[in-house]
Amino acid sequence: YVGSSLSILLSQHNEVIALDIDNKKIKKINSKQSPIQDDYIENYLKTHPLNLVATSEKNVAYLNANFIIICTPTNFVSELGSFDTSSIEMISRDILKINNNATIIIKSTIPIGYTEKLKKILNYDNIFFSPEFLREGKALYDNLYPSRIVVGSKNIYADKFVSLLIQAAKKDKEDISVIKTNSTEAESIK
Repeated sequence: YVGSSLSILLSQHNEVIALDIDNKKIKKINSKQSPIQDDYIENYLKTHPLNLVATSEKNVAYLNANFIIICTPTNFVSELGSFDTSSIEMISRDILKINNNATIIIKSTIPIGYTEKLKKILNYDNIFFSPEFLREGKALYDNLYPSRIVVGSKNIYADKFVSLLIQAAKKDKEDISVIKTNSTEAESIK
């Protein structure tokens, strides 16, 4: 839900390359069919001019990207009492091998304090958390008409990311509440 809705939202005004490991989802997106049940996503894919392509090739997706949004599932492991964030770390490492200038934005569910920990592990500061507030089956609608936008950074890259989200929204720009904080606080807001 998060990746599909953000890809469609941002591809209204930007070149977007969606990366997925599921070839069926890739084929659907490239055929302008929704990989999930969401009326707005289905409608936008069929009726709106979008600059969107899906691929399974990391190099294609990462190489020239300015912003890379990670929205991979993180399952809660009850035995550990925490989320399994190994996929986020693996993806972040892959990104930095291919493009060490991109801004990495985490949209996955993560524990409080994880982004700061990841920045230290990777020795890379241009990473921040931005929670999503989406309902199943209404993900694109919720991105088009956001109740709020929260970004866990106050740098120029966070400002640019907020501008991209607001540009793509259909809600009156004055009615969109933007909260800029640090990533740990953004994680706790989620």
